[in-house]
Amino acid sequence: MTTEPARDIVVGVDHSAVSVAALRWAVVEAAASGRRVVALRAWTFEPVYDLGAGIAVSPQEAEEIQRYQLDDVITPVRADHPEVEIQPELVERSPSAALTEASKTAAMVVLGSHGRGRMLSMLVGSVAEHCLREASCPVVVIPARTVPEPAQTLVTAEPEGTYYPGPLL
Repeated sequence: MTTEPARDIVVGVDHSAVSVAALRWAVVEAAASGRRVVALRAWTFEPVYDLGAGIAVSPQEAEEIQRYQLDDVITPVRADHPEVEIQPELVERSPSAALTEASKTAAMVVLGSHGRGRMLSMLVGSVAEHCLREASCPVVVIPARTVPEPAQTLVTAEPEGTYYPGPLL
């Protein structure tokens, strides 16, 4: 009798706080189930639609920016959970298509919801809504409202002698 190897937990990762929360949730689940986590970042080089691509000079530079941002999200989570393997994966296609394709061989897909869009996508986000309809495995959605906002730094007093120039005309 042969047993099927443990399938990966695929996490959709962008550079948002809710995607970091989704990655953290997946890592805890992977530790409990003995699975590996695939941190998937999908991107496209479409400067008209993607601000990251708009600041890049070439598709290669845009890919390097995406890789850096993916590593930036993974590094602190990996440091907190060194016992779990986190495999970064960068895919040049739309997030919906990339996650749907990855779901075909995954144990589950985990993603954060930004909650932008209409109707159902108002509650879970357009990528999450697409994955809920099209994925070939269970989908876990971490709602944005469960993720605390980043702490705001309050400045109570200006340092003496601070100079702020007026508008340049």
